[in-house]
Amino acid sequence: MNILVTGGTGFLGERLAIRLGKLGHHVTAMGRNQVKGKELAGKGIRFIYNDLSIKESTIEHCQGMDYIFHCAALSSPWGKYEDFYASNVIGTKNIIEGAMSARVKRMIHVSTPSIYFKNKERLDVKEEDALPKKFINHYAETKFLAEKEVDEAFKEGLPVITIRPRAIFGPGDTSIIPRLIKVNREGFVPVFNENVTIDLTYVENVVDALLLCMDSPEKTLGQKYNISNGEKVNLHQVLHVLFDEIGERLRVKKINVTTANIAAKLLKWHSHLFKNGQEPKITNYSITVLSKSQTINIEKAKRELGYVPKVSIQEGIEYFSQWWKEEEHD
Repeated sequence: MNILVTGGTGFLGERLAIRLGKLGHHVTAMGRNQVKGKELAGKGIRFIYNDLSIKESTIEHCQGMDYIFHCAALSSPWGKYEDFYASNVIGTKNIIEGAMSARVKRMIHVSTPSIYFKNKERLDVKEEDALPKKFINHYAETKFLAEKEVDEAFKEGLPVITIRPRAIFGPGDTSIIPRLIKVNREGFVPVFNENVTIDLTYVENVVDALLLCMDSPEKTLGQKYNISNGEKVNLHQVLHVLFDEIGERLRVKKINVTTANIAAKLLKWHSHLFKNGQEPKITNYSITVLSKSQTINIEKAKRELGYVPKVSIQEGIEYFSQWWKEEEHD
């Protein structure tokens, strides 16, 4: 099969492209990281440099494809709304148009459970549960808008499935765990609440879910599926395990959450006025992530896709730690 992976030089997209290549498919990875692109080309995967917000080239690169995996997104807790909109909404609209004109067998769209959450605890959230009236950040809002575009495309005949993977981690991660390690090295990890329950998802489990979407029953078309490891874990226990594995001392400090939120608002104001919008060291979003229990329910994916997480969180942390030490991060 001819398969296009958008975001093919990103954390998830790269792992998906490599797996698809090993399965014998003709894979094209689309992205903007040319260093990663060369690495993929060395593994027999075709690389295309492209900005998804450019309509003509995006549609052109979709032609001749049997499947499209849309993994590309601007995923960050901080940034300008217009940048998120261009990447996550306009980019998705252009991929949809390309997929429809190419008459693909299926498009598999990667969204996010971030659309469920706001500054409060929320546990065992199902796909059909009510969404907040105001989204937690620009990323969540624009990913929701992208899902609306996908819903309209499905009504118009595009065979599409959406997955919402939660907090992806593993070897090659450049976001979640490396951010925590950096914060710890620069001072300490703030503790607002010692009883925070979270979900994590090992990256290859997400790849498994994506591959299941290629041949899932027709009733799954147009549906959305939560994806996680299915293990509800205590955030601070996981952090202790992680730092033990990488051989570094975890430094924590208890912080009052109300005080922290006030400080975050002041830092946001200071950033916009004096630092050209540079991301501050702490944001209201990061405080929410570290202080509120937020988990999702994956029973629908198990039941309808046949999804079973194969790599546990403990195993995933061990794989990440081995990679981290081999890469000699310092």
